[in-house]
Amino acid sequence: MRQVTVPGGAVRTKPRALNFALDFCRGSIIGVYDAEDAPEPGQIHKVVRRFAMRGPSVACLQGVLDFYNARENWLARAFAIEYAAWFRITLPGLEKMGFAVPLGGTTLFFRRVALEELGGWDAHNVTEDADLGIRLARHGYHTELIDTVTKEEANCRPWPWVKQRSRWIKGYAMTWGVHMRAPRRLLDELGLKKFLGVQFLFLGTLSQFLLAPVLWSFWLLAFGVTHPLMSVLPPWAFWTLGGIFFFSELLTIAVGMMAVADDEHRFLMKWVPTLHVYWPLASVAAIKGVLEIAWNPFYWDKTSHGHLHNDHDIWPGSNSLRINRPFQRWRNRA
Repeated sequence: MRQVTVPGGAVRTKPRALNFALDFCRGSIIGVYDAEDAPEPGQIHKVVRRFAMRGPSVACLQGVLDFYNARENWLARAFAIEYAAWFRITLPGLEKMGFAVPLGGTTLFFRRVALEELGGWDAHNVTEDADLGIRLARHGYHTELIDTVTKEEANCRPWPWVKQRSRWIKGYAMTWGVHMRAPRRLLDELGLKKFLGVQFLFLGTLSQFLLAPVLWSFWLLAFGVTHPLMSVLPPWAFWTLGGIFFFSELLTIAVGMMAVADDEHRFLMKWVPTLHVYWPLASVAAIKGVLEIAWNPFYWDKTSHGHLHNDHDIWPGSNSLRINRPFQRWRNRA
């Protein structure tokens, strides 16, 4: 392992660093990890075997991300529930339905030849992973999810969480805007099904967080307060919106419960209903992200890590080494 320093430039983003580092890599498979990651043992062997079993059209493998500090506080628990739902239910569902898979930023593995054919990462996109997932699909490549877990540190402080999420939402908006510059070409390259999947995923995510306060306002009815929309909308439209709100709340709880039903995550099940308090943070992040598109679109709001105060046992069944900063432990083990 060696450290490569990226020279200064107009943008200071992770994808620019990845593009620079790619020239120093020697292998035919390129893997991406974050600094604080703790991959499970044998992960590389599993990835190599999967690529060997698949044809060249499978150009990318996405692993499962989880957190080793999910017990840190309430925000970490809620974040862990969200990650479990995303990586164990949503992404596998998108893959099985044949949609383009938006990639996560770590535990990603690529065939180098495909990555270089696409020109690497978009250095200006602050969610370079999601963008690359769509570009792979546009070039006819497939992404598969692989059953291997990497644990990382959940961002468990409110403002750093909002900053991280605002970057993700800003990147989703940028990705949608870039690929929709030529919608007919995108439709021709993806086909109707995947094209509609892109609209559902990216526009749906943006509208979900930006318009969520409108749906949450229906909680006023539970407290006997007259909703402002009752005087504006016809009754059928108002109660249709109310039904959508009620169904979305039930769906969020159901998906969260399914995602944490295994033995390792079952302790999170009682916290799933508290996601009602968790998601408003994402709406704050969405507003911040949309505003940044106008005045600072390429700014990479770095995620703060290494702030844990308690010992965390990253490696299941191993108590031989317990230190405060997990990425130091991974370095020592490596």
